[in-house]
Amino acid sequence: MTGTDVQKEAEDSGPSGYAAARLRLLTEEARSGPPRRAALAELTDDWLSGLFTAGAEGLRGASLVAVGGYGRGELSPRSDLDLLLLHDGSDTKAVAALADRLWYPVWDLGLDLDHSVRTPAEARKTAGEDLKVQLGLLDARHIAGDLGLTAGLRTAVLADWRNQAPKRLPELQELCAERAERQGELQYLLEPDLKEARGGLRDATALRAVAASWLADAPREGLADARRRLLDVRDALHLATGRATDRLALQEQDQVAAELGLLDADTLLRQVYEAARVVSYASDVTWREVGRVLRSRAVRPRLRAMLGGGKPAPERSPLAEGVVEQDGEVVLARAARPERDPVLPLRAAAAAAQAGLPLSLHAVRRMAATVRPIPTPWPAEAREQLVTLLGSGRPTVEVWEALEAEGLITRLLPDWERVRCRPQRNAVHLWTVDRHLIETAVRASEFTRRVSRPDLLLVAALLHDIGKGWPGDHSVAGEIIAKDVAARVGFDRHDVTVIATLVRHHLLLIETATRRDLEDPATVRSVAEAVGSPGTLELLHALTEADALATGPAAWSSWRGSLVADLVKRVSAVLAGDAPDDPEDAAPTAEQERLAIEAVATGGPVLALRAQTEPPAGQEPSGDPEPLGVELLIAVPDQPGVLPAVAGVLAMHRLTVRTAELRSLTLPDGVDGSVLLLDWRVAAEYGSLPQAARLRADLVRALDGSLDIAGRLAERDAAYPRRRGVVAPPPRVSVHPAASRLATVIEVRSQDAPGLLFRIGRALEDASVRVRSAHVSTLGANAVDAFYVTGPEGAPLPGDEAAAVARKLEETLRG
Repeated sequence: MTGTDVQKEAEDSGPSGYAAARLRLLTEEARSGPPRRAALAELTDDWLSGLFTAGAEGLRGASLVAVGGYGRGELSPRSDLDLLLLHDGSDTKAVAALADRLWYPVWDLGLDLDHSVRTPAEARKTAGEDLKVQLGLLDARHIAGDLGLTAGLRTAVLADWRNQAPKRLPELQELCAERAERQGELQYLLEPDLKEARGGLRDATALRAVAASWLADAPREGLADARRRLLDVRDALHLATGRATDRLALQEQDQVAAELGLLDADTLLRQVYEAARVVSYASDVTWREVGRVLRSRAVRPRLRAMLGGGKPAPERSPLAEGVVEQDGEVVLARAARPERDPVLPLRAAAAAAQAGLPLSLHAVRRMAATVRPIPTPWPAEAREQLVTLLGSGRPTVEVWEALEAEGLITRLLPDWERVRCRPQRNAVHLWTVDRHLIETAVRASEFTRRVSRPDLLLVAALLHDIGKGWPGDHSVAGEIIAKDVAARVGFDRHDVTVIATLVRHHLLLIETATRRDLEDPATVRSVAEAVGSPGTLELLHALTEADALATGPAAWSSWRGSLVADLVKRVSAVLAGDAPDDPEDAAPTAEQERLAIEAVATGGPVLALRAQTEPPAGQEPSGDPEPLGVELLIAVPDQPGVLPAVAGVLAMHRLTVRTAELRSLTLPDGVDGSVLLLDWRVAAEYGSLPQAARLRADLVRALDGSLDIAGRLAERDAAYPRRRGVVAPPPRVSVHPAASRLATVIEVRSQDAPGLLFRIGRALEDASVRVRSAHVSTLGANAVDAFYVTGPEGAPLPGDEAAAVARKLEETLRG
């Protein structure tokens, strides 16, 4: 039977004919999705139109209007009918009789009905008082009766909505937020509400309302398809259950998947999650745009009054090379060239997360459309920017999702595709696999002060469940994938092995601690053999806690934490025989020795800058390649204040210190004097590197006390307002008395910041300790610095004195 035959049957047979035609339409296998929803709406229109015509004989000034989902022509099998009987108020008794002729047949068929009888003025008044009514009227569609009456109401309601948008849109946003708080996020729920959860059909309708206001519009790419997919799933759910429900319960998912011709319930959920993610991201972008427009409208009259008219140019504040902040978002600088800068997406993302700001939709789409692949293995900057992004805490989530929405994540990390939107059918897990990995990185960022290699911790957190997209044991599969990813990202062989070990054994500590006898030496020995080194054990301990906390509240407790800590303590004792050698006994190179002799001869600092450049992947060098980093060698006659002086001068010149080593050199026989050698890798924060002559001149002034570094840095900090940014964990300073026989080792773990090394160096000088050697590394946004210090006589510090220095240094950094 064709659609026309179905409609004719409904017209000829009254309510029973409509019911038969409706049933026939819903059981047609050849018709589903949007065509079936539209056909069902058209069939219902024809039936209701017949009822209206029969009941409104002689009545003028009345019309029947579909609103809400029915108004959009989107009837699911068990959807309720949202109807408005509109009239001009001239014959209320006849209108009441007509209402009875309309509503009772609908009820007799057992259909849900949301109905009202109003004049246009009453409808507008109710809409002004009830936001949900107004939203329904935005989709008003004429069914029968006086077309002019319906058209007039539509025009008036749209005009009201646009005039009142500055007031009503914040109400709508608050309504969406309250609903999300109650219902959760559709893209992560195992039993989601397709309509009410965040990212569901209600949010898609809200985006239509925002677009109707003309104040802002949602990103349209993929949105219509996502909405269609959610409606298709709801249709299948109605048919599978025979009920008007929007909740996709676990016990019904296999049947719904079969109704849609999908492989299984996991495939169904993944499609739902992907659709919800599109709607959620579009909502985030749209509501940001609404806020920006409303703020602009509020501020512009005052600015015009102050400036005498004209439109002020938006302020742009630099965040990183090619990346600026504008109007509360991170955008690309005017000079940025994504097609020539493959690291730009990671640099922009890291800058956005560190500043606690969203990435502009336009910026992300421009990068997605034009940026070329990062060379393999990645250059150091790309790896560092990834680590910085992962270590930025909670803001990482929103920035990652922005990159994900435009396909940049799977281009950077192709293995991500297998875990993207993958459900986890475990009541303990709150998130899909991909979101759990990001949540683990967020949790791990809180533990970066506990480990000596926070970069390895953060990357292992990102990859620890990457094997869940493959068959078999996900830890075994994940180890193989992690090796490949870590090598492509540019880690050396040792670091690749550590990351792979962490992924392979990320469940080892929690499972052993809770399931094995820790008093059995064999248990502890087996863990020690699997872990291999104290450094890996330290990282695995932090990863274990981050993984559990990111799983859900049931996965971690103080009891579990104490069991794991006990196991770690026992394993650490087994591994203690692998004590590291003292780090200060490295022989100087010929160039270092030459600089040292020159420093003794001149009595002042001598330095050498050596830029490191790489051509684009697969191409020969052409033009002027941009420097990726600079090795800075400085030889200085041994004297107090060298460390803060060098660090301060570099901070003044906006040079970021990536790694730094300071140590005393033993000079050749016949050369008198003592020389400190500094071997650092630095990079320009913005623009180009300063000339070596300028650096040396400022360093000479810093050492003789004629350059006020602290004052200059304070002036610069005061000139730039502080951004709210990411809330970093507090700095941590600790003493490691057993790390060296010749000196006291003080370790500093802190958020990297301009002038940090200067502040540390000056604090150590103020404490009257001598820095025998320093080993500084910046890992993403984290600084992990070890200082080998002695007293004035050259001996290690007594225990209480060392503890006092550490406390004072920590207080200084916290302040």
